Amino acid sequence: MEYIFGTIVLYAYTFEPYGWYKCDGRSLPISENDVLFSLIGNAYGGSGNNFNLPNMLGLEPIPNMNFYICNNGMYPTRS
Repeated sequence: MEYIFGTIVLYAYTFEPYGWYKCDGRSLPISENDVLFSLIGNAYGGSGNNFNLPNMLGLEPIPNMNFYICNNGMYPTRS
């Protein structure tokens, strides 16, 4: 199954699977993540050459589960 860039899911992983970033509010360079930036922009912070991922730490319903955002998949179509 191929996910859409920017999709956020809850996984029972303590590691970052390939193609996913943990939603921990970190700052990412736009130049290396231009597709994801084109979708979420600076909605969660950032400036200049960087943007931030959403920070969903502490919102997990069960301990040791984490929210991840897709950074490898299909670009969503817009109608």
